[in-house]
Amino acid sequence: MGFPQQVERATMESDVIIGVLDTGIWPESLSFDDKGLGPPPSKWKGSCQFQPQDNFTCNNKIIGAKYYRSDGLFLPDDFESPRDSDGHGTHTASTAAGNLVDGASLYAFGSGTARGGVPSARIAVYKICWSDGCEDADILAGFDDAISDGVDIISISVGGGQTKDYFEDAISIASFHAMKNGILTVSSAGNEGPGRSTISNFSPWSLSVAASTIDRKFSTKVQLGNNKIYEVI
Repeated sequence: MGFPQQVERATMESDVIIGVLDTGIWPESLSFDDKGLGPPPSKWKGSCQFQPQDNFTCNNKIIGAKYYRSDGLFLPDDFESPRDSDGHGTHTASTAAGNLVDGASLYAFGSGTARGGVPSARIAVYKICWSDGCEDADILAGFDDAISDGVDIISISVGGGQTKDYFEDAISIASFHAMKNGILTVSSAGNEGPGRSTISNFSPWSLSVAASTIDRKFSTKVQLGNNKIYEVI
């Protein structure tokens, strides 16, 4: 995004806790290394939910992790733990609060340094989405725990599909309760558009962020047997 690699960080930044409601997280990612971070802030009341066989642990970066499956039906492609089997939650968490990672690239294109918007912030994970979608009951339960655990801000990149009235939409209802507790919810406006009725999560008490693009293209050259060269994306 063009952020400077080295910026002066405020000491209070490491006291910020971002609750990420998504598909879970891959804790081994370098974006979530806790080097240089002390213990979680004293206001933190959450926990790390896992079994010994899950091969999942928290640290001083990922200070909490929980998962929700209200129907109790886990599909073969899913981890019955906060671990991410999709990649979406890992991506959104690193976008918000990933540490500096040198040598990052997209399949060797656009090599550079990756970092999140607030790289010293702590992350609390609430896995509410699975390979077959995100259920309202799990969304509401995740919000309730995030509020109770003491997060400062909630990120939920779940959007798209049919829009609902405020009083029927789980994210609108849950984000209202977060607002009443002094917690801002930052949500996805979805990846559809630009036609009418293609934006989701537009409640006035939350902050919705639309999808965007960049003015770059990741291309390579292909040479055919007749020596003709084509640029492809």
